[in-house]
Amino acid sequence: MYAIFESGGKQHRAEPGQRLALEKLDARDGDTVSFDRVLMVRDPEGGECRIGSPYLPETTVSATVLAHYRDPKVLVFKRKRRKGYRKKQGHRQARVQVRVDAIHEGTPDAADGSSAAE
Repeated sequence: MYAIFESGGKQHRAEPGQRLALEKLDARDGDTVSFDRVLMVRDPEGGECRIGSPYLPETTVSATVLAHYRDPKVLVFKRKRRKGYRKKQGHRQARVQVRVDAIHEGTPDAADGSSAAE
């Protein structure tokens, strides 16, 4: 089973046990985080594929924060010809490494079924 979820403005494909590098999160090492912006869940064994519009209700991806780190430096150099303008900048993006623990699927039909039983 795998899920596609959104975090930090990017989409990530996650399977239980997989390690992912995400944009910086406000969580400490060892904390459990939950992502509720799940776009799609697929079960290759059963062949079912659930797609949200835009997100799946009551479906989350839980993960454990392993480490915080920064990417290697990217140099940005700007110049204008014949003007003597030169500017050099460096940027290091903050990242967090997480391990996907589980994909929790909600059953929106169960909420409809309980109201129908009344």
